[in-house]
Amino acid sequence: MTMKVVIPAAGAGKRLYPHTYTKPKPMVFVAGKPIIGHILDRMAGLDPDEVIIVVGYMKDKIVSYVTANYSNAFRKLTFVDQDRQLGLGHSIFVTREAVGDSPVLIALGDMIFRDGYSEFLKHHRENGKCSGSIGVKAIDNPERYGIVYLNKDHTVRQLVEKPKSSTSNVGIAGVYFIEDTPRLFDALEGLVGSNGHGEIQLTDALQKSVEQGSVYKTFEVDSWYDCGRPQSLLEVNRILLSEKSLSENGATSSIIVEPVSIGRNARIENSIIGPYVSISEGAVVSNSIIEDSIVGNNAEVKYMTLHSSIIGDHAILIGKANALNIGDSSTIEF
Repeated sequence: MTMKVVIPAAGAGKRLYPHTYTKPKPMVFVAGKPIIGHILDRMAGLDPDEVIIVVGYMKDKIVSYVTANYSNAFRKLTFVDQDRQLGLGHSIFVTREAVGDSPVLIALGDMIFRDGYSEFLKHHRENGKCSGSIGVKAIDNPERYGIVYLNKDHTVRQLVEKPKSSTSNVGIAGVYFIEDTPRLFDALEGLVGSNGHGEIQLTDALQKSVEQGSVYKTFEVDSWYDCGRPQSLLEVNRILLSEKSLSENGATSSIIVEPVSIGRNARIENSIIGPYVSISEGAVVSNSIIEDSIVGNNAEVKYMTLHSSIIGDHAILIGKANALNIGDSSTIEF
């Protein structure tokens, strides 16, 4: 693959508060590892010339994790600092020197795709000669996404970021192949120069490129998992665990209902875990029942019944064991 990869991962992830008070969004744990780990796992088959990760908010956590776990997975790893969080377009703009004139794959740092990026590259190549290809998916709420309007020959006519109303339901799915990088960076430079301190949208730069003659095509993305919200994070956890159960030793006198993920040095005692539970490294769970949940690093859960819950790193959650004396024909609900 004669192409570089850019992963914007600098944002604060406010929609995932309080979990992102102490870590950047790409480091939020799901199905056995941080989000950024799942993304990089799916990049390995591409063999890109270079993987460029844009960092900012709590950047040391991302740099430390990626360096420790993926230094040998790619030809070259580069971290570029986005000192001001001015939107996705700005995060791409700060990689200009690292990217140069090379074709580039842009993959958002909070999106996980089941099929991986090799399949997307295949679709891009099938599109033939063009300025680039944009992954899209039919959506129901265009006001939350970048929207693509297509010509009759299926080339891109217009791109609009989060329109209040739209005649198109073709949403941008967070993966872009850019062949004409010089024109895109020129468009981004123009937006940065004229926008003051407001957010710079990648969608606007792509639209400007189209107006200047770039020809973009699209490809369908079926398996689009957005990790940007708590409920969608639990959904992604369920889907990824269904693909591969990651249980390790550490459960004693307990029932494990697959699929689950139990991290290294985690301890499970006298509990029922699963289905669809991720327990991170060093967590301790005892005398509890947990289903459809994520338990963070070194968290402690005792005497609890949890469902559809996300427990942060180092959190301590302790309930109370109950003793009951129930009479005939009684109904008790907790």
